[in-house]
Amino acid sequence: MAYLSQRQLDDLGFKSLGRDVKVSDKASIYNHDQIEIGDFTRIDDFCSVSGKVILGRNVHLAVYSHVSGGRAGVELCDFAGLAYGCHVFAQSDDYSGKTLTNPTVPAEYKREVEAAVLIGRHCIIGVNSVIMPGVRIGEGTSVGAMSLVTKDADAWSIYVGSPARRVKDRSKELLVLEQEYLTENP
Repeated sequence: MAYLSQRQLDDLGFKSLGRDVKVSDKASIYNHDQIEIGDFTRIDDFCSVSGKVILGRNVHLAVYSHVSGGRAGVELCDFAGLAYGCHVFAQSDDYSGKTLTNPTVPAEYKREVEAAVLIGRHCIIGVNSVIMPGVRIGEGTSVGAMSLVTKDADAWSIYVGSPARRVKDRSKELLVLEQEYLTENP
């Protein structure tokens, strides 16, 4: 995977840019001035990131992931990650049939849902999962592959399915490793 150079990243004009950030030269990044990227974060090939987006420290967006912050915003906190092909939306059309849809239609003929999304520290979102507007995923939560998350998810839990449902607790043992890592990589 080829990454943009530090100079190329600096020239894009991000709202903020941490150290040792890696962004694939095949990723599509829009609205740079609204995007904040923390230290050691990586965005892989064919990802799309747009709108108001905050990526914390050591965040990973795997190949083909899509983060659409819109005006409301999406935040992935430290050590969070999206596996291959995940989609996170802070904005969506109204699919009820009461209004028109799609970006070619003027706003006065549509009713869009706009609500911020928060994916907490140490959350991992499994392959091909979808996170809908307004969802808050609590710290340490794991979402299984191909899940559709339409409601808030409790911290330190494991969710699976479409719609996603809680199946059990998730271990907090990784917090010991986090402390070790942060001691070595302040």
